[in-house]
Amino acid sequence: MYSNAHAQTVSLDADIRPRFEYRHGFGNLLPAGSKPAAFVTQRSRLNFAYQDPKLKVYFSVQDVSTWGDTQQLAISDGNNSFSLFQAWLGYSFTENWSMKLGRQTLSYDDQRILGEVDWAMQGRFHDAAMFSYFKNGFKTDFALAFNQENQRTDGSAYTINGLYSYKVMQMLHAKKNPGKKGLSACFFLNNGFQKFTDEPSPRPDGVYYRQTTGTFFTFPVSALTFTGSAYIQTGKSTPTSDLSAYQYMLEAKYQPRKVAFVLGYEVLSGSDQSAESKSNSFFPLYGTNHKFNGYMDLFYVGNHANQVGLNDLYANTLIPTGQNSSLAAHLHFFFGKC
Repeated sequence: MYSNAHAQTVSLDADIRPRFEYRHGFGNLLPAGSKPAAFVTQRSRLNFAYQDPKLKVYFSVQDVSTWGDTQQLAISDGNNSFSLFQAWLGYSFTENWSMKLGRQTLSYDDQRILGEVDWAMQGRFHDAAMFSYFKNGFKTDFALAFNQENQRTDGSAYTINGLYSYKVMQMLHAKKNPGKKGLSACFFLNNGFQKFTDEPSPRPDGVYYRQTTGTFFTFPVSALTFTGSAYIQTGKSTPTSDLSAYQYMLEAKYQPRKVAFVLGYEVLSGSDQSAESKSNSFFPLYGTNHKFNGYMDLFYVGNHANQVGLNDLYANTLIPTGQNSSLAAHLHFFFGKC
């Protein structure tokens, strides 16, 4: 005689995040005569999750607004700040195979190419179908996406192109975590973007593709931890420009006790600005770029795409000052690739 127990879990939580920012040289050097900016942004997010042994459901709605952006006593909020952040359904076919369908975050490795971008209040999501396989420490994710801006009755032109919004996407990520010896991962991402004719009245003219392929690893040795990545980008940079670009990074972290010391070097290839037929500019696409190349965000945070590249030699120190606080120092030496 036996019986089965089916556990069900329901959770509801909120994320209220007000953040004051004082900007003086953020994203670009402050022009002469300009004044610093200051404001408070607030993210108000409500999350609902349901889980049983087979089924998972997750919803996340949010409002991202700036204090004072709506007139008092206004009958409506005209800033369009309310949105659906995530809404997905997951199902486990077996103990090894599962799927996830819907609006979801894609975050892998050190988030150099794919990240949730939680530093940005609105975060980043993908509307996709994910299929996963897991066994003996080996995990593979395969995602597919096909995007349209509305429910058409004719054609499938996709005109949304800001921040590398894609029309179609395929992603494959495989990793193996061999115990305490480290973690290695292989990655492939293929993005398809809508192409249009150059006539006075542009018409859809197929899709052009960009491929990003690479690997990431981290390897601890006693008090030292080595981390590295290497990626290449191929395909098309624009509908008329071929792409051949690369990135690589190597970092060493030394933490004998509580204080951590980091020394690293990253290279992102760039293009000769006079080149017309071929691009060598690497762009990290959907990563959490604020995490890299300095917190002033002078490079690759909504800027610097398809430009001359970057070499970044950096050293960081992290000193804990309490149970929930620390003091950090970041030093970067930047110089162009081309």
